[in-house]
Amino acid sequence: MEGLMLRLSAVLYILVASVLGGVAVIALLSMNMMEGWKIAAAFGAGCVVAIPVAAVLGRKMYNAMKTPSATA
Repeated sequence: MEGLMLRLSAVLYILVASVLGGVAVIALLSMNMMEGWKIAAAFGAGCVVAIPVAAVLGRKMYNAMKTPSATA
């Protein structure tokens, strides 16, 4: 079942990386830093930061799916 958590984290990574990378690029552009290498570096940094974020979210969602619901 740990493979399920890895797959869940991989899907979450796609979403989280695009959001965090986009936020970093928008923050950079709002400071009038228009150089291409800075934009690429900001997006790359957002993608790197997204790795542990997706792992934590995947673990929390996986654990929530394993435990029985109290309302069911």
